[in-house]
Amino acid sequence: MWTRSALAYRTSFVLMTFGSGATAFLDFVAIMIMFTHVDALGGFSVAEVALLYGAASTSLGLADLALGTMDRLGTRIRDGTLDVLLVRPVPVFAQVAADRFALRRIGRVVQGLLVLGWAVAGLDLTWTAGRVALLVTMVLSGAFLFGAVFALGGAFQFVAGDAAEVQNSFTYGGSTLLQYPPTIFAKELVRGATFVVPLAFVNWIPALRLLGRDDPLGLPGWVDFLSPVVAAAMCGLAAVLWRLGLRSYRSTGS
Repeated sequence: MWTRSALAYRTSFVLMTFGSGATAFLDFVAIMIMFTHVDALGGFSVAEVALLYGAASTSLGLADLALGTMDRLGTRIRDGTLDVLLVRPVPVFAQVAADRFALRRIGRVVQGLLVLGWAVAGLDLTWTAGRVALLVTMVLSGAFLFGAVFALGGAFQFVAGDAAEVQNSFTYGGSTLLQYPPTIFAKELVRGATFVVPLAFVNWIPALRLLGRDDPLGLPGWVDFLSPVVAAAMCGLAAVLWRLGLRSYRSTGS
């Protein structure tokens, strides 16, 4: 329904989709401006940083397209309109995800893929089947990881009432963090992004393997391939906490 509504005004849809991608692209423009003054950032070349940016942006874009409306859940909890979703014969999670679905957000995915393609073309790497598989797995696992964070943010809103900004700090804020090399951050921050909220598995850890670089934390080599496992674990955790949050919902009391 929301997709048909958006496509009813084609020119408006195209302009809003372009605007969504262009706004996200400004982050990469800032990175390119940095490279007009330096040859490397944390030891990473412009193509290597573009790889990090493209992977993180594409993964977030896919998760945002599917679950970006999760931040509206707090409003529904406060005004009691979540009750409407409970009486429908469709899972509440699916209804929240589909609520005001914005197809224009595909603009972020497209611009992320464009930067990723430019990075792949600019890297001095031999693209074997293994490297291609690792790249695809990295992007898809990253999308599920960000999706799990969106779902965890939604589950937390059952307790907090409204925690959209907390959720955004780990999704959009996390994506901004991952667009830069881990070597420019303190090891404490890198450890937190690896072991506390494992966003490092979105692109940092698999990308280091892809680029043939050493892990700043000195983790074993097999950890580089754990992105799908970590994504599955995070999705499982999000599913459990979502159910617990939904069961704790007591409406407005009116």
